Order: sequence, then C-alpha cells, then structure tokens
Amino acid sequence: MSQDLNRRTFIKATAASAAIGLSFEEKALLAAENAPALSPTVKTGKKMSTGKIGKVEISRLICGGNLISGYAHSRDLIYVSPLLKSYFTDDKIMDTWQICEENGIITMNINPTDLKAVKLFNRYWKERGGKMQWLAQIDAKPNDLETPVKLSIDYGAVGIYLVGNMGDRWVFDNRVDLIDQLVQIIKKNGAIAGVAGHSLEMVVAVESANIPVDFYMKTFHHTDYWSARRPDQTRQVIDNYAVDNYYDMTPQETMNFMKEVKKPWIAYKVLAAGAIKPQSGFDYAFGNGADFACVGMFDWQIAEDVALAEEAIAKNKTRARPWMA
Repeated sequence: MSQDLNRRTFIKATAASAAIGLSFEEKALLAAENAPALSPTVKTGKKMSTGKIGKVEISRLICGGNLISGYAHSRDLIYVSPLLKSYFTDDKIMDTWQICEENGIITMNINPTDLKAVKLFNRYWKERGGKMQWLAQIDAKPNDLETPVKLSIDYGAVGIYLVGNMGDRWVFDNRVDLIDQLVQIIKKNGAIAGVAGHSLEMVVAVESANIPVDFYMKTFHHTDYWSARRPDQTRQVIDNYAVDNYYDMTPQETMNFMKEVKKPWIAYKVLAAGAIKPQSGFDYAFGNGADFACVGMFDWQIAEDVALAEEAIAKNKTRARPWMA
C-alpha cells in the first residue's frame, strides 16, 4: 500500500515538474491535445450563410488564398511556406474548394497574378463542376491601373479590390486619388469594387474622399494572444515584416470607426494569422461589426470553421453595428 502511494506521488511530482519546464507554446499545444478535431468528411449539419455586396451573393466566410498560393504569415518559421506548397498539390487544392462548397463557402480570394491558382480555379470549374466564385486582390501600379482589372475580369472574378499593402501605401503617400481612379475602372468593367488595408487611416481617408467603394477589407482581431503587439512595437503593419506578429494595430478604434461606415466590411486576419482560435476570432469579428470574414483554411478545418462561424453569427444577430450585407 505504501509503495503504491509513493509511486503515485512520484509520478505526480515528475509530471508537475515537467510541466513547469514547458515553454509557453508547449503548454498551449499540450492543452489543445484533448480538443476534438474534425476530419474533412465530418458533417456538422451547418451551411455557411451569405450576404450581398451589390448584386453578388457572398458567403460570410470567405476562403483566403494565401495558403493555396503558398504564402503564410509564419513569423520566423522559415519552413512554413515550402510546407504549404508541398501540402497543397493541385488535387488537394481542388479538394479544398470542393469541401468549401459542400459546407456553403461559395467565395474564394485569389491574387490574379498567381496564374497557377487562377488557371487551376478554371480547371476546377470544368472538371468538378464547381460553382465557387472568386474575388481578385490586385497589386495595381500607379501608371497602369487597367491591366490587372482586365486580367481579373478575363479570368472570371466577380469582385476586385486593391490589396492591403497598396491600400495602406497609397494613403500614406497621399495618393487617395489613385484609389478613386481604380474603383471607377473596376466598376466600369462590371465587378464589385473594394479596397483593403491594415491601417485604419486607409478607411478614414477613403471615406473622407467619398470614394464609391462597394466594400472594405480591413484587418480585425483582438489582442489576447501571446505574440501580440508589444507597447514598443510602433511600426505600421506593412513595415513590420521582420516581426510579423500583428495585423490591426488599433482594433478598438477600428471597431468604433466602422460603426459609422455604411458599406459592407470583409474582415481579414481575424485569427491573427493562426494565433487566435477560430471560436474566439469569429465571435470577436462578427460580434463587433464585420459582415464577412476572409480566413485561410486547410481542408480539415473547413467544416469546423463553418460551424463556429455560424454560431458566432447567430449569437450576434443584433449588434452595435448593423449588418451592412
């Protein structure tokens, strides 16, 4: 009896001392081990709801394109982008889109200059009968605004928006006139038009100039994660690639300003590039004003993400910022 008691005491003490020696990240991973994970084939019974931007029906959860294109905000982990490119074979990409559609995600985000992704998307339509639509994030040049717009239209995009880095940069450089010109070109070509940015200054400047955007894409996430921005980190997001740990510098100010904006809002980086759990990130985004959320997803995350997003939307049917789409 005493030997068994001593053995149990020794095991508990060993486990406790081992836990003390764990890093912050290791503790987080250990805590997540018992969390149930859904496989791509699990049916949650949930379908992603939709909203309209202009005449275009958009799923409230939009599949982000960075993962499929092999890009990732991975902080200082240098192997992540090559890993994504190895994981996302052509068949795996099309599988991911198919699972998205099966769960009601009917909208995808793609950079049209990534011709592999765009051509594969057209192949997906033909080979699998896919109906998913896509929004084009374009990196336009000040002296050539039309080429990326026409390229996006030719490849079938239903909406086009200026990528966040350029939205920020043009505002910081006092070239809001370029955003206005680009929006007009997009609209003339029959697509819904938007502009993206990490900085709240972008939205403020575009609103002040009365530019007729159909939607905004603005980063939005809370700061309750261990690698969040420190007080001494004051660089704008687009100048912070060396650290790459925050995407909305002032989420409370974003929330407050967007309450007065009468345009649909697609929030992105709502999970702080994988640092925030979906349930928490979705509840924060939809509860505080976002009409849509653009999120990078692996195939095995899609069904669970849809279920969690629908829970957040149902929970926040009534909120301080009315639904704008």
